[in-house]
Amino acid sequence: MSDFLFAVECALKSCDPAEKVSLTRFLTQAEVPPSVPPPERLPAPGRPQKPQLVMPRDVPRRGLGTLEGRAALLHALAHIEFNAVNLALDAIYRFRGMPQAYYADWLKVAQEEAYHFTLLREYLQQLGFEYGDFPAHNGLWEMALRTDHDVLIRMALVPRVLEARGLDVTPGIQARLKEVGDTRAMEILAIILRDEIGHVQIGNRWYRWCCEQRGIDPVPHFITLYREYVTPFGGPMNHDARLAAGFTQEELDLLATLNT
Repeated sequence: MSDFLFAVECALKSCDPAEKVSLTRFLTQAEVPPSVPPPERLPAPGRPQKPQLVMPRDVPRRGLGTLEGRAALLHALAHIEFNAVNLALDAIYRFRGMPQAYYADWLKVAQEEAYHFTLLREYLQQLGFEYGDFPAHNGLWEMALRTDHDVLIRMALVPRVLEARGLDVTPGIQARLKEVGDTRAMEILAIILRDEIGHVQIGNRWYRWCCEQRGIDPVPHFITLYREYVTPFGGPMNHDARLAAGFTQEELDLLATLNT
């Protein structure tokens, strides 16, 4: 194993959020030799004992009119970013034999997700709360497990579906935070939205690269995978952000029919 992959493994397996962030931030891009085989056993991502993981329907819904309600929302976002760090590290560690640019892209994603988590956690602390104070669900990582056998499917469904949903819902969350006057949370979400457009763009790039390598038409194949793996979602899509992230208008029109 290369020194770079060993360092990625250490960051992925770390259970302490601050240590995971630190290890991820200081990863330095290095060559991943094509001859390096995948590991016999893939490490489970490290996570702290808290937050308690529950089913999505069991995560309490709170209004933003109270401090606790805003903290619960920020906590949910921090949990997404924590999982996103693990997802990006896993995309590096799990899938071997990709071009060097693939590893550089996902290292950039991991480091930006670690920055997002830190922003949210520090603001939670300013409000008198800590990451782990509220229950959370594990839906994002469950999709990682369902796509762990194929880099094409991972690229199709994690950045292009789950992370793209973040592009859709963030403006609405920002509007709700504006109503309660939380300018700092709005600033943090603006940073996250800006960077997440780039992350979805990276997913689009490597999904299409994988399709080209295999002689697959990316649009109909994506729709096939979507129907197989994804529960349709409601609500509007952020067309401008999705187009900026590399979706085509054809794909957005097809997704609109699937999600109605």
